[in-house]
Amino acid sequence: MGLKYKAAVLHAPKSPLIIETVEAGELAAEDVLVRVKAVGLCHTDLEVIEGSLRNPMPILLGHEASGIVEQVGPNARGIAVGDHVVLSWNPHCGHCFYCDRDLPILCESYLGQAPLAVQFDGRSRARLSDGRELKHLMYLGTLAEYCIVPAQQAIVVPKELAFDQACLIGCGVMTGVGAALNVASIHYGDSVMVIGCGAVGLAAMQGARMAGAGVVIAVDLDDNKLDLAKQLGATHAINAAKEDVIDLSRQLTDGRGVDVVLESAGSARAFRMTSEVVRPGGEVIWLGKVDVAQDVAFRWGSLMQEKRIRRSSYGGARPLRDFPMLARAALDGRLKLDQLITARISLEQVNEGFEALRRGTAIRSVVVL
Repeated sequence: MGLKYKAAVLHAPKSPLIIETVEAGELAAEDVLVRVKAVGLCHTDLEVIEGSLRNPMPILLGHEASGIVEQVGPNARGIAVGDHVVLSWNPHCGHCFYCDRDLPILCESYLGQAPLAVQFDGRSRARLSDGRELKHLMYLGTLAEYCIVPAQQAIVVPKELAFDQACLIGCGVMTGVGAALNVASIHYGDSVMVIGCGAVGLAAMQGARMAGAGVVIAVDLDDNKLDLAKQLGATHAINAAKEDVIDLSRQLTDGRGVDVVLESAGSARAFRMTSEVVRPGGEVIWLGKVDVAQDVAFRWGSLMQEKRIRRSSYGGARPLRDFPMLARAALDGRLKLDQLITARISLEQVNEGFEALRRGTAIRSVVVL
């Protein structure tokens, strides 16, 4: 009899997740069994619930997680029972066209298997009580008491870091801080604008300060989020519903526009704004997203003058390098994680957590197991 545990299962889009007992599959030789301790609720999960990100069902959601290693396969390396880990949703083969070009986020195996919602070897690691196979969102599916993953996805971090903070590193914080430290070219004293002050944006803002930015301008539609942004290091805050973002960006930069824009709002308006507020020769990093079929329009003149625009999905993540670094930054007080947590909830409250995310009232709701 395999390991049985509770999990939140999505059986169909636009329906609530159901808490039910599922059964773990067998560990492959390179797998580890992780007892999940905390899971952040992310917009990507919500996209699957709402049907804009299409995945086969029934499926286990959740991809921003931390936990404790409870079992290790015979070929798993660099990890031991009892280790505290943060899980990465970007396994990669290490030898395909894109991995050889230092772009693991474009790994051919990773992208090829993702629409199937299976684990990296093409198989599922869990099933329902009636024997039906469960799918896994983003090679994880962590809204459950346990998760089986290849060892390369379980990154060891210091045990001193609380699980509810550590889990945030696995997606939102890595994406935001990584955009500032790994993807953008932020120099000491630069001006940086962060559009959208959710979890990714607030992490990006902190990453900009860690990179040495002198002026950090937070932009959002919510005064409460802007207040939090100022607590976390923003030098200026602009409510885009009440103020002229483009005009104020010029006023704060001697008329030039900002050196770097980090966009995390995920709206057509925000994408268009990025090209208007960045200075000639400046840099734009897009982190947010809209539906893949949606058109986004720009004023052609705003795209000229040697501006550089780049999309980033995971902040140039190298988890073995970056997750421990981010954990140490949190322990040192240079990276504030606790302030990103709006609510700590149980697995049984997961639908309420997603509703708060849908309404925009939560930065991060964290399921604590």
